[in-house]
Amino acid sequence: MSSKPHQPELKTYVLDTNVLIHDPNAVLNFEEHQVIIPMTVLEELDKLKVGKQAIAADCRQAIRLIDQLLGDATPKEIEAGVPIYRETLGQSRGTISILMNPDRAIVPPHLPDNLNDNRIINALANLQTLHKERQIILVSKDINMRLKARACGVEAQDYHTDQLVDDIDLLPKGYQEFEGSFWDRIDKVETIQREGVTEHILVRTEELAGLGLNDFVLDQQGFIGRVVEADPDRLVLEDLSYENLMSQQAWGLMPRDIFQALALHLLLDPDIHLVNLSGAAGSGKTILALAAAIEMTVASKRYKRIIATRSTQGLDEDIGFLPGTEAEKMEPWLGAITDNLEALHEDDENMHSSVEYILQRVPLQFKSLNYIRGRSFQHSLILIDESQNLTPHQIKTIITRAGNGSKVICLGNLAQIDTPYLSAPSSGLTYLTERFRGFRHGGRLHLKGVPRSALAEFAEANL
Repeated sequence: MSSKPHQPELKTYVLDTNVLIHDPNAVLNFEEHQVIIPMTVLEELDKLKVGKQAIAADCRQAIRLIDQLLGDATPKEIEAGVPIYRETLGQSRGTISILMNPDRAIVPPHLPDNLNDNRIINALANLQTLHKERQIILVSKDINMRLKARACGVEAQDYHTDQLVDDIDLLPKGYQEFEGSFWDRIDKVETIQREGVTEHILVRTEELAGLGLNDFVLDQQGFIGRVVEADPDRLVLEDLSYENLMSQQAWGLMPRDIFQALALHLLLDPDIHLVNLSGAAGSGKTILALAAAIEMTVASKRYKRIIATRSTQGLDEDIGFLPGTEAEKMEPWLGAITDNLEALHEDDENMHSSVEYILQRVPLQFKSLNYIRGRSFQHSLILIDESQNLTPHQIKTIITRAGNGSKVICLGNLAQIDTPYLSAPSSGLTYLTERFRGFRHGGRLHLKGVPRSALAEFAEANL
């Protein structure tokens, strides 16, 4: 007797508004299951779609996708669920439908209808009562809404589809440190000289398993190597000089420790098109990036301009109400850039005159994220500060703007996320770090220590 193949249990996922803002393509990520969009969510998207801010563009994209999936389906077909056609498979998989707001609550507890979140939870409680055989799950980035839903007997979960790691401690730091001598661990090595560069070809062991392209190796004997080739069974390390790294200069700035030196090495490398710098407040991310950016635009003229932007909670909503030009509106939000410009010239006879001179001479433009969306920048250096507050979708939107001969520098601190719907594992900075593993023209480095001041270092460790 032949047994029937096991059929996966179909679930019903109900998406909150913040999920569609976080990822406008979220409806496509639930495989064979049913996706429901509450009418209240459509109303919220409709209110938020107007304007130039980034959130409005995400709302419009989500609405267009829902409209495309529903096509010319009748109201009865929409209620039953319209099959989602997937071009990659050449077939339909899963369904999408719209959930109407109930006229009255069928089962207690009934939350007051004065909040949109409550209306969605009430609609789900009713749906759950009518279809007890279905597993209905609310998907929301809002922790409080998930708590309220569970209190009302509705299953709820976070949106994890674009979350690639559960623990940010597993993220690559861009280097691996070894006690004693690194070479004591190596049984066989082939060393070659090529165009003044010394390279070591090693067999990849379990201890070296975590190293990827453009990662660094450091030991206590002063050896520093950079991974220039990474295969499953072998590694090629470029031998770097500690003295040369520590004596690098960018617009007069010299590194204070070896980790800043490694960051500066990546920033100044013309073959690295994406640099991802993370680290605690005061570790030197912004000043290193700014010094390297000025060096590469004014001194070496490798890039034509610097475009500085920043993800700040409330920026998209607030900037339109500020007086002045876009540059004048952006300046208060990009104070970290001007603060670091002052730090680069603090030893000058007249610091303020030097900063004004640099701002006039350097093609430095302060731009909002709205300006970057939809543009393509050629031969530009794009500096993104506070990138931990970006969603994975926003990170993708910005980095795909980089045109021919451009470089992107992302700066962020995963311990300082300001937006309520992001956590360290779901941040765009985490997503970027994980997705660009193995990219030949990308480098990442987590800066250690807090060289800003003894006070800042003590505060970082003890507060």
